[in-house]
Amino acid sequence: MDVGIVNPARPAPSGRFPAECPSRVVLTHVTSRWGVLILLALERGPMRWGELRREIEGVSEKMLASTLKTLEADGIVHRAAQPTIPPRVDYSLTERGTDLAARLVPLMD
Repeated sequence: MDVGIVNPARPAPSGRFPAECPSRVVLTHVTSRWGVLILLALERGPMRWGELRREIEGVSEKMLASTLKTLEADGIVHRAAQPTIPPRVDYSLTERGTDLAARLVPLMD
């Protein structure tokens, strides 16, 4: 009789929202101080980095760059770089990001 392998050090999750669920990481990124504001700014359409910086008062260059990179890695923000001089980079929401922003707008209103 095969009862499977049980690892007592890692019990089976008992709740609907287990601690090791990957959605928790993305939720942390989205609900961060700057993550929400970036999503709401991009909800109105694509923006360049400088436009986002002016739109979101108080965000440092480092935090804007870091948050954009994180949201891009999560599949929420799309970064489109054009090989021009000077370089042009536009940020927009992905389909997932658009759906998420649409849910945040009523909350922020």
